[in-house]
Amino acid sequence: MSIHNPDPDPRRTTGLGPGGGVPPGETPAGEGSTGGETGPRNDQTRGWAKGPVIILGIIVVIFAAFFIAYAVMVAL
Repeated sequence: MSIHNPDPDPRRTTGLGPGGGVPPGETPAGEGSTGGETGPRNDQTRGWAKGPVIILGIIVVIFAAFFIAYAVMVAL
């Protein structure tokens, strides 16, 4: 069984300067790997929109009115 070193030989690896350093321009900058449209948008709004709140309020009022009417009918 032979032992194989997975690391490349620095003397034969392209792009490495003397001492194992990388010359400028050889590797891309870390910032270049992300696009300009990443991250949260600045035009985000907080809270709910008015439409869903109004619809939810109407449903709650109808639900409460049903139970009030039911309680009145049972009491009679």
